[in-house]
Amino acid sequence: MVDATRPPAPSAASDAVPPEVTLGALFSGFSRVGLSGFGGVLPFARRMLVERQRWLSPQEFNSVLGLCQFLPGPNVVNLAVCVGSRYQGALGAVVAVLGMLVGPFVVVLLLGLLYSLYGELHAVQAMLRGISAVGVGLILSLGVRMLGALKEKKVYLPFVVLTFVAIAVLRLPLVLVMGVLATLSSIVAYRRIRRAMAALDAGEGA
Repeated sequence: MVDATRPPAPSAASDAVPPEVTLGALFSGFSRVGLSGFGGVLPFARRMLVERQRWLSPQEFNSVLGLCQFLPGPNVVNLAVCVGSRYQGALGAVVAVLGMLVGPFVVVLLLGLLYSLYGELHAVQAMLRGISAVGVGLILSLGVRMLGALKEKKVYLPFVVLTFVAIAVLRLPLVLVMGVLATLSSIVAYRRIRRAMAALDAGEGA
């Protein structure tokens, strides 16, 4: 039986760019993501990439987002760079980032103007508090969805708990926590893949 943890062998078909992932599709897809959120668009990015367009599997989204969170810069912009470059190279990365940023940039300019005029009103302040509460709910829902993709990888759950405790409870420096736990979890993942591949090779040689 082939172990699902072993990465599939590359093929010419898998390396080809799917016809639907064009530059226009990247721009329009990430434009919708950028214009969907108020203060955070990661839940909308996951919905677009995994559930609607299916450009990434749930496991791929977790892996790519983990890398994007580890790298400097906004997570969702890093995500646009990774997805765009995967399907259309450097130009795709640029187009995806432009799609992500152009619309929100215009909206932020308009909202900044309106806030400077009406931001002191109690109704506006109450509306912003309500939007903040919704933003927290969106982040929590994203975490639950991402956790669902780890059901078959329970060995990594302790790293999730340790990261939460180290950052949220102990308030340790983010760089230190990410450096230590990312290294340890990468070693665990590498060893599991090596064992799975060795077991598969042994079964084929028998």
